Amino acid sequence: MLTITLLGTAATMPLPDRALTAALAECGGHALLFDCGEGTQAAARRAGGNLMKLDAICLTHYHGDHIFGLPGLLQTLGCQGRERPLTLYGPEGLGEIWPALRTLAGPLPYPVRAVQLDTDPIDLTTLSSGWPAGAQLTPFRTRHRVPSQGYALVLPRAGRFLPEKARALGVPVADWKKLQHGETVQVREWEVTPAEVLGPPRRGLKFVFSGDTAPCPALEAAAQDADLLLCDATYAEPEQEAQAKQYGHSTFGQSAALAARAGAKRLWLVHYSPMITEPEECLHFAQGTFPRAECGFDGKQLTLQFEEELHG
Repeated sequence: MLTITLLGTAATMPLPDRALTAALAECGGHALLFDCGEGTQAAARRAGGNLMKLDAICLTHYHGDHIFGLPGLLQTLGCQGRERPLTLYGPEGLGEIWPALRTLAGPLPYPVRAVQLDTDPIDLTTLSSGWPAGAQLTPFRTRHRVPSQGYALVLPRAGRFLPEKARALGVPVADWKKLQHGETVQVREWEVTPAEVLGPPRRGLKFVFSGDTAPCPALEAAAQDADLLLCDATYAEPEQEAQAKQYGHSTFGQSAALAARAGAKRLWLVHYSPMITEPEECLHFAQGTFPRAECGFDGKQLTLQFEEELHG
């Protein structure tokens, strides 16, 4: 299972009911935070999100409305007794930005590892053994006014365990769970690998966070068959497409069209301009192209489940 919680859906400036950009992805006792705008901590408290679970904070770019909540959060984690390391991911420019953020955060009782990313996938089990085997975070370049990136979080699903094959290979029942969890087991003088007792891989889960971006091929490719796409929707009306392009953003309709082309299952619109006071009143601009489009709001939450769990 993978639980996604929106912590901030505003662009440029926070509003009384709309914090600046942030989203939390939780899997078991571990979590990733995507961006950390002003108001992230208060929004997490209201939504019941536990930021002490964080293994990494994933920044899409370094505009203030996406990072100004970070020094305070780092300080709070220290005050709450965090000791285990935290990883900070970001695109080009992290080496210049991180020293300033680190200075603002003050002394911390835990190490922070700042890693500038390209487009290589990250094996999340290298951050923590609590992530499922094969869990990956893949950054991809987006189209904004500054270097920027989005993220695709994928939880794979191993093939169904085949007891008859395990018995034929002489694997003790006590070792079956090890094979189901991706471990190799020793059976007398030979090793049995998971591939020998599992069926073909099943459909996993994919969550995609766009960050600030105009429509672009990399985002569309990353969003292919996504279970949930959180996409820039800074502008509502089709007549604002030129303005959106100028500033490196998307309209409701452009995000919906991209989600449709990508075959995404769900689309949440986020990062609203302060001009959009009632996003629901503009939702028809998206649903005409992608009927499953929804307006994101602070505190909106969804738990994604594997197909086998959904159907019992």
